[in-house]
Amino acid sequence: MTAPLDIEGPAAPPRSNGELVFAEPWESRAFGMAVSLHEAGAFTWPEFRDALIARIKAWEESAAPDEPYDYYRLWLAALEDVLAGLCAVSTDEVTTRAHTLAQRPPGHDHRDDHDHAH
Repeated sequence: MTAPLDIEGPAAPPRSNGELVFAEPWESRAFGMAVSLHEAGAFTWPEFRDALIARIKAWEESAAPDEPYDYYRLWLAALEDVLAGLCAVSTDEVTTRAHTLAQRPPGHDHRDDHDHAH
């Protein structure tokens, strides 16, 4: 991986014992999309990091006191911001696709008959 991930600060991804932590499969996919697009030259890492920091700051300024912090939702929103800014995808396309994906049943892409814990 060539993306220079921050180790500390607001843009640093969650880690446990130095390893990246993903609570849900979609989080690792969102992470992988951003890294892959960066590596393909779609955008620079500082562009993405700045968008992520802006999303985190906006969340900090507007979140309700009981609203849980969700790093990878902000990560995905930052990726959407960067891609929309590059005119690679429109905001309407993102909204439509997100709505379509949200309609899928839980576990639609994940079998339960395999050898690891959930």
